[in-house]
Amino acid sequence: MLKRKIDSYLKDWKQREHKPLIIKGVRQIGKTTSIRQFGKSYPSFIEINFMENPEYKSVFQHGYDPNRIIKELSLLNPEFEFIPYQTLILLDEIQEYPDATTSLKFFKEDGKYDVICSSSMLGNHYKKVSSISVGYKEDVQMYSMDFEEFLWANGYNEENIEFIYSFLKELKPLPDSIFQKLSDLFQDYIFCGGMPEIVDTFIKEKTFSNIFSKQSQLHSDYENDITKYVEGLDYAKVLNVYRHITSQLSKENHKFQISKLGHGARSREYSGCQEWLKDAGMVNISYCLNECSFPFSAYEDYTNYRMYYSDTSLLMATLDDESKKDVRINRNFRIYSGAIYENLVAEALTKLGYSLYFYRNKEGTIELDFIIRVKNEIIPIEVKANRGRSRSLNAILENPSIPIHYGVKLTHNNIGFDGSKFTIPYFLTFLIKRFFDEYDEIQW
Repeated sequence: MLKRKIDSYLKDWKQREHKPLIIKGVRQIGKTTSIRQFGKSYPSFIEINFMENPEYKSVFQHGYDPNRIIKELSLLNPEFEFIPYQTLILLDEIQEYPDATTSLKFFKEDGKYDVICSSSMLGNHYKKVSSISVGYKEDVQMYSMDFEEFLWANGYNEENIEFIYSFLKELKPLPDSIFQKLSDLFQDYIFCGGMPEIVDTFIKEKTFSNIFSKQSQLHSDYENDITKYVEGLDYAKVLNVYRHITSQLSKENHKFQISKLGHGARSREYSGCQEWLKDAGMVNISYCLNECSFPFSAYEDYTNYRMYYSDTSLLMATLDDESKKDVRINRNFRIYSGAIYENLVAEALTKLGYSLYFYRNKEGTIELDFIIRVKNEIIPIEVKANRGRSRSLNAILENPSIPIHYGVKLTHNNIGFDGSKFTIPYFLTFLIKRFFDEYDEIQW
C-alpha cells in the first residue's frame, strides 16, 4: 500500500467536525484505493460505485432523505451494514450520476453517517447537479504522486525528508552522495511519472519493462474519457487539442497555438476546449502575464498560454519513437527545448497549490518560465534544462524599474544562493513552498 498525502488529510477530516467530502482528480491517481484504506478505520465501510452498479442510481431518484436512502440500499444489498456514527459511505464514480451529490446536504444535517464522494470527471459535471449542497460539503483536489510520495515509495521516511530539507533551509549544498542518489531517483520518477499503479509496478519489479505500455494505455484511456464525457463541445476538437500538447511544447517558446491544430483552425472554433481539459484535471495551463505586478489575475493574457500534461508520464507516452529512444538510452531529458523539465515543474507547482503564470516582455528579450507569489514578493522561476547563465532571470533581477528582488533557478546543480538568486535542484521543487513559508532571512 503506497503512502499518499491524502491519507493524513482524511485522518484529520475524521477527527474534526466535518462535512461530507468530495475528492476530485483524474482517473488512476489512487482516489478509491486511498479511501478504501481509510475506510478500514471505521467499523463499517459501504462502497457504492455508480459505474459498476448503475442500479444504485434509482435509490437517489426519489428524494434525498438519508433514512430512506439507507433503507433502500440495504434492500439492494443486504450485506451492507449501516451502523449509525460508525459507518463511512463511499459514493464512487459520481460523474455517472452527479445528482447524487445533492444528498450530501441531508446526510450532513442527519449526522449519523460519514460520506465521501469520488469522481474523475466531476469538475465537468457540476452544471448538471440541481443543487450541489453549498455549505454542506467539503472539496479537495487529489493529484498523482509527487516526488516526495515517490521517495516514500522508495523507503524514505519523514525523518529522511527532514534531513534533506535541512540543507535547503540552511542553503547548504547536499553531500555529493546524497545529491547523486536523489538525482538518480528523480530520473526514475521522470520515467515512471506519478500514477500509483505504474509506480507500484516499478517498485516491486525494479525494472522499467512494463511501465511504458501502462503509460500508453493510460493516455489512451484519457482520450476515451474525452470522447465519452465531453458535453456542450465538439469532442473531436477537445481531442485534437489534447493530442497536440506534445508537439506544441516541442516549439521553442512552448506557446499553445490553435492555428497549429489544422488548416484553417481558429480560436473561436475551439473556445472552451482547453478549459474543459483543465476542469477535467488532464492538463495544467499557464497564462502569460502582461506585467509582473499584483494582482496576477489583472494582467493575465488568456490568448497567450502554455498547456502541460497533469502528469509527466503522459508526455513521455506521447514522445515520438526517436525521442523515446534518446530519453531511454541516453537519458537525454533536454529534448523538445526542455519541455520535459518544464512539464515537471508545472506539475509540481500545481500540486503545491500555485496557479501557473509565465512572463514574456513585448520585445521578447526576457522570458520567465514561471511566476509565483510569496507573501508580498513576486518570485520568478527559471527552468534550466541546460547549463549556462540565466540571462532572463539575471536581467529582470538587475532591472531597478521592476520590483523583483529574488528569483529561483531550477537546475541540475546543487543548492546555492548568491544574494538574490536561489539555485535549487529539480528534485527539491516539492519543498519550494515550505521553504519560502519558513525562510526568515528575508523580510518579505
